Amino acid sequence: MSPWTSAVGAPQLARLLGPEHTRDAEAAAIVAVTGGRRVPAYRSLADRVRLLVLEGRVPVAARLPAERELAAALGVSRTTVAAAYEALRQEGFLESRRGAGSWTAMPAGSPLPTRGLDPLPPEVARSVIDLGCAALPAPEPWLTRAMRGALEELPPYAHTHGDYPAGLPALRQALADRYTARGIPTMPEQIMVTTGAMGAVAATCRLFVRHGERVAVESPSYANILQLLREAGTRLVPVAMAPGLAGWDIAAWRQTLRDAAPRMAYVVADFHNPTGSLATGEQRRQLVDAARANGTLLVVDETMAELRLDEEVEPPPPVSAFDPGGSTVVTVGSASKSFWAGLRIGWVRAAPDVIRSLVAARAYADMGTPVVEQLAVGWLLATGGWDEAVELRRAQARENRDALVAAVRRHLPDWEFAVPHGGLTLWARTGGLSGSRIAEAGERLGVRVPSGPRFGVDGAFEGYVRLPFTVGGAVAEKAATRLAAAVDLVATGAAVEPQVPRSYVA
Repeated sequence: MSPWTSAVGAPQLARLLGPEHTRDAEAAAIVAVTGGRRVPAYRSLADRVRLLVLEGRVPVAARLPAERELAAALGVSRTTVAAAYEALRQEGFLESRRGAGSWTAMPAGSPLPTRGLDPLPPEVARSVIDLGCAALPAPEPWLTRAMRGALEELPPYAHTHGDYPAGLPALRQALADRYTARGIPTMPEQIMVTTGAMGAVAATCRLFVRHGERVAVESPSYANILQLLREAGTRLVPVAMAPGLAGWDIAAWRQTLRDAAPRMAYVVADFHNPTGSLATGEQRRQLVDAARANGTLLVVDETMAELRLDEEVEPPPPVSAFDPGGSTVVTVGSASKSFWAGLRIGWVRAAPDVIRSLVAARAYADMGTPVVEQLAVGWLLATGGWDEAVELRRAQARENRDALVAAVRRHLPDWEFAVPHGGLTLWARTGGLSGSRIAEAGERLGVRVPSGPRFGVDGAFEGYVRLPFTVGGAVAEKAATRLAAAVDLVATGAAVEPQVPRSYVA
């Protein structure tokens, strides 16, 4: 088995490196970096490649082009590229083997994103601002009304065994009708109700992916799913997101699906977690075509799909619109973000034969989803309460987003981010400082944030943090103030390890 899981071609790497790495730079043999300090061209090239790895723009375990190929693409000498590769090898960012080429790596001892950020218990919330969980409180009075409605409908089900591995028939029908209303004709036989979106992805992974097989993921991606896939024994193949909020880099996806041949791919097309990106309709069509052509099952997480915060943004068609039969696209949905995370209801939409296989395999997992919670979601969908609750959720998230963005801009002017049009998360670049150190210092100062490496593969995104739209008003202001204090601790060296390499901080 090859030591690398994806490949970056010479033209693609040259594009990512930018125009500063050309023969003009080499002719001068020096490049200005910071404070007037000047370094050789090979050192500048090595620093930029390392930065691309740390930011996740170039995945870890990605095969880099041969020295001669990259030199030709950049228009520089092979000696410059060879010296840059050697510097990266010495620093632990590149590994090589005769016959296998060279591939990106992380230095030994770098912190890996393997531990989740558990929600704080309610009794601690008074002293700590918890920005670790991208979930809002329940939209009352709709939760109470839904549970009362569920209890009224419970008696007939209480006289049964209570096991519904595929989900309650009425809820499967309601979910199918909702997809049909979105322009995707769907039968209840194409729906399985699960225990949250995590349960849906886990069930799909168990059915389709064997231990050691590859799964392509966006880079960055949702931290809990990355850990789920790691623990399932899959080999993660990260694919960098397009810059800003531009969605997917389709050229990179085509190359990864072709070269790495992953058995499955997991993507978040709608207000991506953590970046907030919204994939365009054309990107969705092209990704489905590429997945179909390479035999890759495309698992699409729609957990954030209903959280469009800016009305002027036209929502693209669902990814499943380009595969209505569900043979290539498996869609995952959930009530956790649109309604409330405490209502652990999720679902899978796929081809009927896939659903039958998922249901059959479920007997060895969790048997089924709790009946009362299913009845509550069914009541919301049947009465229109769901749509009204989602409108409340959007208004709250929009208000929180605007307050958080304003506070971060006031107190952390060096941080860089693009304001998303929906979802619940802001992906912020931390001005060259370590996101892990900021998170650690912040927790000591009473604000909890997840650092960037939790959302990457093998230590990428050290220079980022994720900020959810879960607080607003004075609390958002206080959170930004505490984060600014944490940044001061890190910048002055008062915070504890871990930290990023000094060259990255510069």
